[in-house]
Amino acid sequence: MREGPATVIRREDYAAPAYWIRSVELTFDLDPAKTIVASRLTVERHADAAPGAPLVLHGDGLVLLRCLADGESVSFRQDDGLLVIDNPPDQPSFTLEIRNTCAPEKNTQLSGLYTSGGGFFTQCEAEGFRRITYFLDRPDVMAVYTVTLRADKAKYPVLLSNGNLLEQADLPNGRHMAKWHDPFPKPSYLFALVAADLVCREQRITARNGKEHLLQVHVRRGDLDKTEHAMNALIASVAWDEARFGLPLDLERFMVVAVGDFNMGAMENKGLNIFNTKYVLASPATATDDDFAGIESVVAHEYFHNWTGNRITCRDWFQLSLKEGLTVYRDQEFSMDMAGSASARAVLRIDAVRNLRAVQFPEDAGPMAHPVRPDSYSEINNFYTATVYEKGAEVVRMMATLVGRAGFRAGMDLYFQRHDGQAVTCDDFAQAIADANPGSALASHLGHFKQWYAQAGTPRLQARGSYNEAARRYTLTLRQSGAPSPGQPEKQPGLVPVLMGLVAADDGRALPLKLEGEAQATGTERVLVLTEAEQTFTFVNVEAPPVPSLLRGFSAPVTLDDGLDDAALLVLLQHDADAFNRWEAGQRLSLGRLLAALPGDADLPPLDDAYLQALRRVLRDDTLDPAFKDQVLQLPSEVYVAEVVGSEVNPQRIHRLREQLRGQLASALRDDWVWAFEAHQVREGYRPNAAQAGQRALANQALRMLVLDAVASGDTVWPGRAYQRFKDAGNMTDRFGALSALVDAQSPLAEPALARFHALFAGDDLVIDKWFNLQATANEPASGGGLQRVKALMQHADFSLKNPNRARALLSGFCRDNPAAFHRTDAAGYVFWADRVLELDAINPQLAARLARAMDRWRALAEPWRSAAREAVARVAAAPRLSDDVREIVTKALDS
Repeated sequence: MREGPATVIRREDYAAPAYWIRSVELTFDLDPAKTIVASRLTVERHADAAPGAPLVLHGDGLVLLRCLADGESVSFRQDDGLLVIDNPPDQPSFTLEIRNTCAPEKNTQLSGLYTSGGGFFTQCEAEGFRRITYFLDRPDVMAVYTVTLRADKAKYPVLLSNGNLLEQADLPNGRHMAKWHDPFPKPSYLFALVAADLVCREQRITARNGKEHLLQVHVRRGDLDKTEHAMNALIASVAWDEARFGLPLDLERFMVVAVGDFNMGAMENKGLNIFNTKYVLASPATATDDDFAGIESVVAHEYFHNWTGNRITCRDWFQLSLKEGLTVYRDQEFSMDMAGSASARAVLRIDAVRNLRAVQFPEDAGPMAHPVRPDSYSEINNFYTATVYEKGAEVVRMMATLVGRAGFRAGMDLYFQRHDGQAVTCDDFAQAIADANPGSALASHLGHFKQWYAQAGTPRLQARGSYNEAARRYTLTLRQSGAPSPGQPEKQPGLVPVLMGLVAADDGRALPLKLEGEAQATGTERVLVLTEAEQTFTFVNVEAPPVPSLLRGFSAPVTLDDGLDDAALLVLLQHDADAFNRWEAGQRLSLGRLLAALPGDADLPPLDDAYLQALRRVLRDDTLDPAFKDQVLQLPSEVYVAEVVGSEVNPQRIHRLREQLRGQLASALRDDWVWAFEAHQVREGYRPNAAQAGQRALANQALRMLVLDAVASGDTVWPGRAYQRFKDAGNMTDRFGALSALVDAQSPLAEPALARFHALFAGDDLVIDKWFNLQATANEPASGGGLQRVKALMQHADFSLKNPNRARALLSGFCRDNPAAFHRTDAAGYVFWADRVLELDAINPQLAARLARAMDRWRALAEPWRSAAREAVARVAAAPRLSDDVREIVTKALDS
């Protein structure tokens, strides 16, 4: 906590440190109240640094006991979290010894060394290592670590750190020790230790090069039976990375540890990944299909960091997307490869774009808008954002689109050849991909492409086409533009890859593509490369009036205005060969009906037959996978509708119209929903694969619609069937699906079902998180009451503000994921938000900052919400003692 503005760090000010740390020997005497940390550092003066330059080390909340240089006392001073040695030894290299203490049990921030469930755990990214011992805590300082842990053996029988185990032994007085060595240089943010009473699932594997490795998943006692899926995901990740990118596991063992108190999803510490239990523990009885998929994705993501993040890391934190955007792209590709079929791959791509639009697009349009590679920050924890991760992944995906799969692999090979063991920049990565593909559009227009790293905001792509039937020519004009964003009033054209095809308007067939001047057609799909503000492409020998299918697979993270009417969208929904654009056409048809009804106060008009018949055809189409049908039939979220509206947003009106649209679809397609529910029951034993998950998803959506229609009409049959399914379900996906249907429809059976659910799963933290979140995000009743329910749940015996998962489930669920309940006309939701942000900030600033982001877009609201929201943000900003994390967010929100 501090008073006054935080220091602004700027990318342009980067300078290498005056000293490097080449090797680190750490010894921990672990005690919850006072842990003693002894470090022995080999310090090397930078070749360009002047002899006698001061050595400045970071520290936070530490008690310094000793500081020696080459065995001799050395003068030092402590200055605002820094340990400054003004006169270090005047030689190129020397040994620095430091002894200090820290207090893990008082560390509610969960950054650095802390206690959870009776054990010790660490989280050092981004700047947590300085809360353990004094160090050059920056990512470009890479050292080889040897770590000795000493602790009470009965309380902490498992002692883990990075790398390979060198030694373990019993010590006097019931204590024991373990010594670990990581042979690969790493920055301090990748350091980890664990000391706890854990059990372990083990698996030995043999790599393609014949080397044997030990894989371990460590969890608390009683959870071992929930680790099989995580282990299988780890094995698959190791095999995939070696097969797809030629990247083998490089340590004797690879360890995953699950902890219940964790600010993030997981952390890729070299060889010792520490995970939130949410992304490790799963069984059919306690985890949904989404949970299983999330575990597979996150396990893969953290393992893939072993090379893209660990072996090659970031020069500075502005380059965060170098590792995160690339690794998100890699985990998305892994999940799609694991899914198998083209349809299953498309569903995963749709999920990724839904998430991008729900989280990143609003970020791009708000006060926290920043480029994929930011120019400045006050608190680095605030830049673990959807822009850095998800948009960063889209930037990598565009590279892969431009150079092709083989070209991208060649670029990755060159990247590792050049930079293994180094801390580098986003420019270094882009240059490697371009240099490996010298004839590509990426190499030819690399400067244009790098605008994706430099410019904030979501570009707008306008497309207009005209067909000359007599000449059989189709002319397509593309225009790109960017709206102003904080610090960037004007935007320059970038490189936009537009994957496209032409679909015949009469019968939906794919038309051959031949640009004017080409010798022959090049198939029915191609990438148009837009590098100017406006370019025109003319296709010849187009044999029928076409409907353009643009931005296939969402080939660039832009908003598309193609001017297509309903008739054209219906053609794409029924016939497009690209599954993503087929889904997109359905979304746009639904969105169009909502937007048309928004002005005024009238109810949503009755849905037209063409729209209903199109959705009915999708639902009944035997050639489509159930998972894809489920995606097409999901309506755009209220958050996404609000972002499309852009300004003068009325959250209550959007909610009301969307609910009316759902109600009409539930009623008009009732017989089809009955068919879908009955036809998509899974009869065999539970498996979390794409085929079964798709069936369950469609069946559960059908059940939600049937219960919604039944409650509206006063029928009790389908609510009764849903309650029976809830009681009898053999897996959590179906049980929770039925419970959600009852809660969503506000059935009288919802309350007894919620009580029964809690009684069944009391003590299972992850399942109870679902229980809290379901109520926080529940459909707001006409009489209100959502806020009162959330306040009451805060007093529940199972609620703890100190546990990040529980706080996120309830508070973020309500403030960020339930617009209708949160944006109340009496401003009570905003008062509640401000109170909780301030309360959390005193405990865990990172968690508070994430909750604070719920008010990023307050300026887009209509009155009376806008004024009330501003008042709440201003109240938080005026707090006398505020963390840098929260201060940066609310200040930018007010100043935007």
